[in-house]
Amino acid sequence: MMELNALRQFLVVARLEHLSRAADELHIAQPSLSRTIARLESELGTPLFDRGGRLRLNDTGRLYRDHVERALGELEAGRRAVLDATDQGLGAVRLASETFLTLTGPLAAFKRSHPAVEIQLHWSPPEDMARRLRAQEIDLCVASQSIHAEGLEATRLFDEQVGAAFPLDHPLAGRASVAITDLADQPFVTARNGHWLRRLLDRLFAAHDLTPKIVCESDEHSAIADLISAGLGIGLVPASARRSNTRAPLAWIPLDAPASRRSVTLYWTPDSHLSTAARLMRTTITDWNWTASAPSSP
Repeated sequence: MMELNALRQFLVVARLEHLSRAADELHIAQPSLSRTIARLESELGTPLFDRGGRLRLNDTGRLYRDHVERALGELEAGRRAVLDATDQGLGAVRLASETFLTLTGPLAAFKRSHPAVEIQLHWSPPEDMARRLRAQEIDLCVASQSIHAEGLEATRLFDEQVGAAFPLDHPLAGRASVAITDLADQPFVTARNGHWLRRLLDRLFAAHDLTPKIVCESDEHSAIADLISAGLGIGLVPASARRSNTRAPLAWIPLDAPASRRSVTLYWTPDSHLSTAARLMRTTITDWNWTASAPSSP
């Protein structure tokens, strides 16, 4: 009989495809984790990983991973449903996003309306969001990139233009618009690989068989505008970021590229998995006046 703990450990190994890193994350000894995976494969009668050089989840392992995620997600949904049914309060809501700067308005409104609800915020890259939703680690997620997974529901919150930001004294700062080819030799300040801003930058340049010249990759995405203003380079900045009262002084110029847009979407699992608090948060986010919050581009 497979133990739940063994299944949870398998999911971590499947995600990281590395035994020592998985053991560190789980705070257990690597030999113990190896034995757990070996026992699981023995019970199933087939390997779940390819071990030629580097540990890789094989096709059977991916099939099993999807079922384990759904099974553990159902158990977690059941646990939370029992707590929700027996608790006089509304419970807690767990929200994941690539950035919470866009969500400060609806989050503040929700907290004012439901002060007793515990809000748990989780930073998450988009490639982890579908897995975390299926496993019931989070209730809702907001992504600036499409998430492709079965069983998820979604609603688009808003779509906005992404422009090029320059220091005020930059030679291109006075232009009405700029083309990607105008930026071929410019130094870029941007986010790390995987973030929507970096993926958009790479995609726009690749359409012209170009590679952006990146001089700074920042984990602090709110600092990108400050670094551009300081003269370290130029970068892509969404239209909504310009409404901040604390924004750095810079010139925001529309790009002559129709694909230079950001589409922000809310994702969740079926309602049967959502707590009362999560459903209330979903309503607050979807009913928010995003037209006013995310201004149109000039």
